[in-house]
Formats: sequence, structure tokens, C-alpha cells
Amino acid sequence: MARTVTAMHSIEKPAGSEPAIQVTGLVKTYGHVRAVDGVSFQVTPGTVFGLLGPNGAGKTTTVRVLTTLQSPDAGDIRVAGVDAVADAAQLRERIGLAGQYAAVDDMLTGEENLVMVGRLYGMSRKQAKARAGELLTRFELTEAAGRVVKKYSGGMRRRLDLAAALVARPPVLFLDEPTTGLDPRSRLDLWEMIEELTGEGTTVLLTTQYLDEADRLADDIAVIDHGKVIASGTPAELKQRVGGERLEVKLEDPAQAPQAIEALAPLSDERAVAEEDGVTVAVARRNGTIVTAVQRLGAAGVGVDDIGLRTPTMDDVFLSLTGKVAEHEQAQQTNDEEVAA
Repeated sequence: MARTVTAMHSIEKPAGSEPAIQVTGLVKTYGHVRAVDGVSFQVTPGTVFGLLGPNGAGKTTTVRVLTTLQSPDAGDIRVAGVDAVADAAQLRERIGLAGQYAAVDDMLTGEENLVMVGRLYGMSRKQAKARAGELLTRFELTEAAGRVVKKYSGGMRRRLDLAAALVARPPVLFLDEPTTGLDPRSRLDLWEMIEELTGEGTTVLLTTQYLDEADRLADDIAVIDHGKVIASGTPAELKQRVGGERLEVKLEDPAQAPQAIEALAPLSDERAVAEEDGVTVAVARRNGTIVTAVQRLGAAGVGVDDIGLRTPTMDDVFLSLTGKVAEHEQAQQTNDEEVAA
């Protein structure tokens, strides 16, 4: 699907402008469980803000409170310049929401779904039809406009759902795991659409289980666990917290991992970690590291099958901060184990 993509970081944000989203001390409890426990963050207008965390960390609850679907127990929340509690009805007119599952009517056509949303926002039928036409064109659904949605593919349904969230031209858009279940091509298409929206000035709050998605799209990220923000910053800043380059060594004999760890100890302030077929260690510099590592391993009598350097990923950040792999990786591991069985 060809389209021109506007760079996310090309828009200059006005100095001193009010945050598009301002959350201070948000608390939400269910019985004795604090699903959200004092969460605070702010989002700059026209950017993508990624909200990451393990399953049950409080991401979706936070989004539900920010979009007025649930009331907070404590905290101050302003979205698009509106108090999310005191002016909930007004706020609903200024935001869009697309969740994990496309909230469209299977028995209506794509065009009928968008017209219906426009009418619910108070548009005349003519206005709603015109806006539906604009969005169907933008999301490359014109040929399917008259087809009932139950015959749409997963990617088409997700694009229609995003179009529905944009009918009223909201300045702030909430996307709660919008690419869950999509194939790689459809995910990439949706990423490009999100980049276009932010390039035009829309603010996006994104929750996702795909860390490469957050790495590509998010200007800033907050990682939450057990209802609390445990880290925040740009993707680059969060990766820096994990450390510099990682030296990955695949051993001819994985049983030699202890000898490899001792041999590589002088290369890092951190101890190397044994993995399934080798060891990994954070290193402070790139130049000459591989040559030095090979020499030290050879002197220790450790056979090397492969060796290389890589930069930290958001998966490394997530594992370091939460002690868990991301949910999509857990699912993949489960699938691999089932296949192996």
C-alpha cells in the first residue's frame, strides 16, 4: 500500500504550550486491588506517547479513565484542555478511541458505520456522508465502502475502526493495542497512518504489546508495572539505561559458558549472562571489542561458533525494568513449545 509518510518529528511544538494530556496522581481501585497507583505523566501536543507494561500492569485501566469510560478514585486528569472528570461530556467530543477489537457493526457497510458515527456526533446526514467519503478514501477503503463489515479482513476492520475514531477530527486519539492480531503488512500500514496523523498535529496515546511498535512510533514512553510508573523517557533514553552495546557469543559447546563468562569479565562492569547456546555481556565500547573477546576466549580454550555486537532493543528495556518478556513474546514462546511437543 503506497502512501507518503510525514515524519513524526518534523513538527515544531509551540514552546510553553499546554500538554495535550496531563495526568497527576491517578488512582483506580477494584476492591482491595489498586489497578492504577499514583500514575503521573504528560504528553506534548502532536506526539505519540507510548504506555507500556506487562499484562495487568494498569495500561487499559488508565486509558479507560482518561477516556471517561471509568471514573478515577483520585488524581487530576486534563485531556485536550478539559477536566476529564468535571467535564466528561465535553471531553468525549474532543477525543477518539480505538481499542484492541474493532468496535464497528458487522451488519452495516463501511460507509454506513462512518455515517452513523458522524450522526451520533451531531452532524447532518450530508456532512456525515461527506466525512465518511473522506475517511474511506484516506484509509483506502473506497472499493469496500458498500460491503458489509463482516466480510472485511482483519486489517480492513482495524482501518475502519481507526477511521471511525477520527470522524469528529479529535485533537487527541487513544489507541489501545490497535495492531493486536494483524499480519505484518497490515501493522506496517497502520503505523504509517499513525505517523501521518501525528505529522498533521494529532496527539496519540498508544498502548501496545509490540515493543518494536513503541520503538518506531513513540516520541516518549512510560513503563508501568503493578499500577505505577517505573520508568519514562524517549526510546533512546530508556535503551541507554539498559547499557551500551551487547556482545553476543554463540559457543561451540554451551557447557563452556562458565569459562566464557570468566574470560569476558574484564570487558564489562557487568557480569556476562549465560543463555541457551552462549553468553551475552554489556560492553562499554565497540572498537576492538570483538577482536579482544575472541583472543580472550581462545586463550581460555573456549570454542566460538559465532560472535557479534548489537545495540539494546526495547525488548531489553522491558525485560530489564519488569523482569518479564513482552506479552507477544510470551505467546510466541507458548506456540513454539506447543509445536515442539
